[in-house]
Amino acid sequence: MKKAFIILVCIAGTSFIMSSCKQKAVETPAAEISEIQKKVEEFAFYDLKSPDLIAQLSESEKQLIPIFIQIADIMDEIYWKQIMDDKSFIDTIQDPYVKDFIKINYGPWEHLNDFKPFVAGFGEKPRVCQFYPNDITEAEFDALNNPDKKSLYTVLRRNEDGTLKVVWYREEYKAELDRVCELLDQAIELAEDNGLKNYLIERKKAFQTDDYFASDMAWMDMKESKIDFVVGPIESYDDKFQGIKTSYESFILLKDVERSNNLSKYTSLLPNIQKELPCDPKYKTFVPGTSSDINVYDVIYYAGDCNAGSKTIAINLPNDDRVAGAKGTRRLQLRNSMQAKYDKIIIPIGDLVLTPEEKAKLNFDAFFWNVTLHEVSHGLGVKNTINGKGAVDKAMKTEGTAWEEAKADIVGLFLACKLINMGEITNITEEEAITTYITGLLRSVRFGFESAHGSANLMCFNYMMKNGAFQFNEEGKIIIDYDKSKTAIEGWANLILTTQGDGNFEFAQKYRKENAIYPTELKNCLDSINNAGIARDIRFNQGLEVLGLTK
Repeated sequence: MKKAFIILVCIAGTSFIMSSCKQKAVETPAAEISEIQKKVEEFAFYDLKSPDLIAQLSESEKQLIPIFIQIADIMDEIYWKQIMDDKSFIDTIQDPYVKDFIKINYGPWEHLNDFKPFVAGFGEKPRVCQFYPNDITEAEFDALNNPDKKSLYTVLRRNEDGTLKVVWYREEYKAELDRVCELLDQAIELAEDNGLKNYLIERKKAFQTDDYFASDMAWMDMKESKIDFVVGPIESYDDKFQGIKTSYESFILLKDVERSNNLSKYTSLLPNIQKELPCDPKYKTFVPGTSSDINVYDVIYYAGDCNAGSKTIAINLPNDDRVAGAKGTRRLQLRNSMQAKYDKIIIPIGDLVLTPEEKAKLNFDAFFWNVTLHEVSHGLGVKNTINGKGAVDKAMKTEGTAWEEAKADIVGLFLACKLINMGEITNITEEEAITTYITGLLRSVRFGFESAHGSANLMCFNYMMKNGAFQFNEEGKIIIDYDKSKTAIEGWANLILTTQGDGNFEFAQKYRKENAIYPTELKNCLDSINNAGIARDIRFNQGLEVLGLTK
């Protein structure tokens, strides 16, 4: 199907975010569909709105949304700068599908195809993005005598004589961040909730100082606000050189108070859940904070890193282990986005690859719990290695993100089964959790092995299959062995937790290279899924018009 490709931003800002000007689809004869058009159409449109939750907002809270959208658009501008030194080449692209695909991927490299270039004249995506000079070497980085080089909030640049220097984000993106701070002043004046007001005050300071600790702590204390604003440099997935530099992004969220209250009891269970992990006790000495939240939201705007390629459907923040140790983390379940992926991707995959018996065990509640407990599991396990190598994320180096995502996935499934047996989760069965999880693997392995999430799920898929959790029959349908699945779940979780606890980077790197692969059975299955035209991910119609907030 052919889509309109004029991207209009109906709010201040010049980003390429899908706007409030809703996209329409028209039929295109099959013979005319190009390869790029097929790829564009693998992203199913979804209207990002939440009429019931917006209706619960006060007038002042509603007035915050346009301000937050403007700030989000600036995050989008900065993110483009972090990915590309010059995006003006987009204006030279004549094919509307190519241009649209660039906007989906925030550049000429395909997120869900191992970042392969799809625009003539571009080679492989630089491992350094724009965080470091393109010609930097590992030896040069190591030799630089400046501790700030390893900050999450600095870039490295060259002096006139070619030597390296460290530049803070607040200096590199000063013009954009000055505008953000002006808008935050407006939001601070409007904010009625004291927790939200304090968070916005501290976040403004963070943008000005590149010290995000106080604002992360304030965000953890923000318990009652019906509107949430995740904004700033957060995740480090784009830095393939050192795995430390963070990318700017933003989510605007509305809290589903009723559903959140139903999840609140799980926070108190975290210390006991930690003790149940299937590994040696020495790998689970970390005590998660009980100030952690598990809340349900509808997301109404994406910008920057979280809007590139595949879309985030749950959040576990802050990433700062100091905050996690003191206050825990917050797990934000983005229910409307989950529903979109379940309806447009999981169900069609299940129709294609599951037997009728297995398909009957597929349901949205199981998908919701798997995703929710994935985020819970980021806060479990061990945060510091047991052998003096320091923090796990530092010891695991460039393997850290893939193995952390793998941990969250499989430990989340382990927890789902455990909580079902404890009678704490009553609306799904173990078989439904396992069936929905395995079907979900076929969604996420399509992200490619260069993606941390895709790589993690490929390792999981291969471990589960090799250990008899499931197999493909002669018709290419998946047959699940639930007893072997439970054994495989515990075995894979133990391997990951042990590898992280030992900080065994060498093993992690070797294992991922050998197991984040596509076996023949999986290739055949994915060919069937792709040939059936099943969406690979979602994209959004979003903004004030879609939200019904324009006058």
